Amino acid sequence: MTLRVGNASGFYGDRFDAMREMLTGGELDVLTGDYLAELTMLILGRDRLKDPAAGYARTFLRQLEECLGLAHERGVRIVANAGGLNPAGLADAVRQLADRLGIPVRVAHVEGDDLKPRYADSLTAHAYLGGFGVAACLRSGADVVVTGRVTDAALVTGPAAAHFGWQPTDHDRLAGAVIAGHVLECGAQATGGNYAFFGDGDIRRPGFPLAEIHEDGSCVITKHDGTGGFVDVGTVTAQLLYETAGARYAGPDVTARLDTVRLTQDGPDRVRIDGVRGEAPPPTLKVGLNRLGGFRNEVVFVLTGLDIEAKAALVREQLEAALAKVSEVRWELVRTDRPDADTEETASALLRLVVRDPEQEAVGRALSGAAVELALASYPGFHVLAPPGKGSPYGVFEAVYVPQGAVDHTAVLDDGRRVAVSPAADTLVLDHVPEPHLPEPLPPGPVRRAPLGVVAGARSGDKGGNANVGVWARTDEAWRWLAHELTAERFRELIPESRELPVTRHVLPNLRALNFVVEGILGAGVAAQYRFDPQAKALGEWLRSRHLDIPEAVL
Repeated sequence: MTLRVGNASGFYGDRFDAMREMLTGGELDVLTGDYLAELTMLILGRDRLKDPAAGYARTFLRQLEECLGLAHERGVRIVANAGGLNPAGLADAVRQLADRLGIPVRVAHVEGDDLKPRYADSLTAHAYLGGFGVAACLRSGADVVVTGRVTDAALVTGPAAAHFGWQPTDHDRLAGAVIAGHVLECGAQATGGNYAFFGDGDIRRPGFPLAEIHEDGSCVITKHDGTGGFVDVGTVTAQLLYETAGARYAGPDVTARLDTVRLTQDGPDRVRIDGVRGEAPPPTLKVGLNRLGGFRNEVVFVLTGLDIEAKAALVREQLEAALAKVSEVRWELVRTDRPDADTEETASALLRLVVRDPEQEAVGRALSGAAVELALASYPGFHVLAPPGKGSPYGVFEAVYVPQGAVDHTAVLDDGRRVAVSPAADTLVLDHVPEPHLPEPLPPGPVRRAPLGVVAGARSGDKGGNANVGVWARTDEAWRWLAHELTAERFRELIPESRELPVTRHVLPNLRALNFVVEGILGAGVAAQYRFDPQAKALGEWLRSRHLDIPEAVL
């Protein structure tokens, strides 16, 4: 008995046609959609300040207008976290849509994640719930289930638990579904999108992934026949490492052991995942807090030709007085210029100024006026990419934890009945996993200076103010070299930005992978726009571009 679960959205704004493509492309039992992220919750929070009836992903409703009838005809249930801050409101909107279209579907929703009354100074405060609320909705016969803030994997663990009758103590089975859910949650990232070795297949329009889940928790990751992209051990490894850390991947239903995952190519565009072990979940739930941190503004000065450093120094001196009372000022000189360049653009460097302050006036007119006044009174060739505006609000993300029993996790069924979802009775405090044995190092031999990316892939992402960079070797020989060469100390050498920050290395031999967590590199999170790449999406590609002495035996 197999449950086929597909994904049609990895974020709010993903490919609109994906829902129709997944419903028409092949067999499915359940179609999921992940619309939420740390930044999305902030955006929805700001929407709800303007309209209390808002707070959910409106794109989902537009997709259902085209596809709800199709899903009903094909017997495909839809599970999505598009409810955001207002799952009850979205459920009502889906019912109204179904009535208008004349489609007899039962709609349920999950609530209890909203903890804002306990954190009055936050714009949003939401606990990450597990999948058993979704399971209760599906067991009641719901055709469409919408949730607020659940873990991304809960969109898969819920349907699997409902279909197979799993109980909260079925830790290994639940862990297998968590791994399947983690692979599916970011859509096309499992089918070649954003993949280090993207040239291995045609990713001009990658299809979306699906998992064939078995009763024992094992699964096969694949995609509909005839869709673009590709699924292999590498694409699945990349997604497994994305936004994770060490061997224990904790969630509200179960802690999945990443160090037990086995990946096997099971045919073209098919990767089998098995061997996953699970442990009781931690006794606490993660709560994501979003609050408005103040106001920010930025301006990018273009410095062309000769004397780049001197031109940058001049601008900084000229603006010093105007910035004296701003609470946070960051300057970055990006040397995109080349000597003797044959285009003006390649002869130019960029000087980026970012300012933040609790008061909008401090980063608004005060900055824009001072910057614009330099137009005829600064370095030769003065111009900016765009004039600074009046300053915009920015958000700050923080994660806190509450006891599992501190939330009222509730499944609200189509007929209005409310089913309480009990917290996990069996819990286990997260503990350190002993460092695994490293492979035998390669024997001494000739080396060649080359980019790390020749022999290793990487994928990076954000969790609050931290970044993770997962690095994996493509061969056993390359792993024997990588495991010994790429230490936390060498990582800091290759990524100078991390030298003063805590960097933790986690070793996952079963995946031939290392996972690095860099604490604080993203400041207060993506909404604060702290650095050039605020979500660390390209941090892994920067690492892959750095040159090392690599044994010729693995090149």
